[in-house]
Amino acid sequence: MALPVKPIDKSVLLFARVPFSSPVRYLHTYLCYMEVKLWNDKREREMYENFAELFAIIKATEKLEKAYVRDVISPAEYEVECQKLIAHFRTLSSTLKDIVPSVERFHDTYQMDCPAAINRLVTSGVPATVEHRAAAATTHTTSAAIVAECVQNFITAMDSLKLNMVAVDQVHPLLSDLSASLNKLSILPHDFEGKTKMRDWIARLSKMGAADELTEQQARQLHFDLESSYNSFMAALPTAGT
Repeated sequence: MALPVKPIDKSVLLFARVPFSSPVRYLHTYLCYMEVKLWNDKREREMYENFAELFAIIKATEKLEKAYVRDVISPAEYEVECQKLIAHFRTLSSTLKDIVPSVERFHDTYQMDCPAAINRLVTSGVPATVEHRAAAATTHTTSAAIVAECVQNFITAMDSLKLNMVAVDQVHPLLSDLSASLNKLSILPHDFEGKTKMRDWIARLSKMGAADELTEQQARQLHFDLESSYNSFMAALPTAGT
């Protein structure tokens, strides 16, 4: 007795002819597996959403840096947008400091390839236009007004520490202003002590949250560095000529 022959499903034959690299194959394989959720509760969901936001900020900053370098965007527009991204980054990194203690490691883990963004957000903490203000300054960079501005910024920063203003969002703007004013003076070398130390402190503060505060030891060291840089600055003026 002949066994009954089951009709051949033509859809199976058609699917068998689909290359393995086809999206159809990919979709079919995906549907064969159970649905996997990224989170189990509201807290985990918020964490992954914050990860996505951090990822987006880093990617956006990388694009902005490249646009500025290629002169696709004006310095004024660049500075405004860059300040926004830095502000968002600092707020978010403060929120995630316990989960993402190292943004560089987050960057490497997800293979983002955004070196310019890491430099701007983590190392520098200020827009390139602020870092290189000297290049856009007028030819009168050695004027008494610029020197007075530097002196004022030094004294303001030191006095603020004496008044126990040690929160990151209090100290960071003062050091940024001081660094910018020092960069306006062409009489100072690139490796001038004050410039180097301020860059190091700004980079350190950029890795902290806005509400974080310097420890007593950190505040004391910063005040020492400011005073030392101020003395070096005053000593450099007479040797600068005009």
